[in-house]
Amino acid sequence: MSDLPVLEPSTEPTTTTTAIVTARRRIGWRLIVPAALLILIVAASIFAPVIAPYAPNAQDLASRLLPPFWQPGGSIAHILGTDDLGRDVLTRILYGSQVSLSVGAIAVVCRLVVGVLIGLIAGYYAGPIRTFFMRLGDVQLALPSLVLAIGIIAALGPSLANVILVLAIAGWVLYARLVVSEVIVVRQQEYVASARLLGASHLWIMFRHVLPNIMPTIIVFASLDFGMMMLTEGSLSFLGLGVQPPQPSWGGMAAEGRALIGTAWWIATLPGAALVVTVALVNILGEQLRDKLDPRLDTTRSN
Repeated sequence: MSDLPVLEPSTEPTTTTTAIVTARRRIGWRLIVPAALLILIVAASIFAPVIAPYAPNAQDLASRLLPPFWQPGGSIAHILGTDDLGRDVLTRILYGSQVSLSVGAIAVVCRLVVGVLIGLIAGYYAGPIRTFFMRLGDVQLALPSLVLAIGIIAALGPSLANVILVLAIAGWVLYARLVVSEVIVVRQQEYVASARLLGASHLWIMFRHVLPNIMPTIIVFASLDFGMMMLTEGSLSFLGLGVQPPQPSWGGMAAEGRALIGTAWWIATLPGAALVVTVALVNILGEQLRDKLDPRLDTTRSN
């Protein structure tokens, strides 16, 4: 009988393993870069009173409609130019970032807290409780969120507090429906049944066993929702229903400069570009967080 060759386990990484490791490294850099840029934007917003060259509403009619410094007629004293009242555009963009970021963050937190609590209750307790909240959510989803926001603000009056209130009211149902779908799956797991058999209370099971296991999904959704809140706030301010002048906001600045877009493009374009870039970074970060936190994607890659 001929000797059969002995197959020794290979120490070389397989092609699939190498591809997964390479993908993870790429995801790591794709996560770090947008996160670092967003940190810079947030830091610039927080320290705007320190780094801004002028007061946000300081007017200098002698320097009105100056273009950015790289264009003919521009001045290094006003790097991004001035508006029709001689106000420094860079300064107003820095102060406007405070409005967009704070409104987005506060609105997301309010939506998240209310939606997660309702979703936990509706998902854990079946029957009339779930039916009530889901039908209530269906009624609200039947109304376009922006139209609902315009109607409420038109009734209450435009202000920063009302914008946050409207965004919170219009979006809790999205979190609630997401959490309900996740809770229905998690509550069927063996560790939940074991905790129930050991005598754990419903509140303990919901907040100790169910909620931690659905938090990655909530975090990813909230990161993507943050960019949407910034866009909605910018849209409301552009329509004159958000933050009121003279307080700067990116949407409001774009609205103020639209009449001069042909002669002084920078007044409307640069705040709009700041909003687009920030929202794009938030969305990229959300996508990378999803790749990192969702274990099902790792399974898909390994297959």
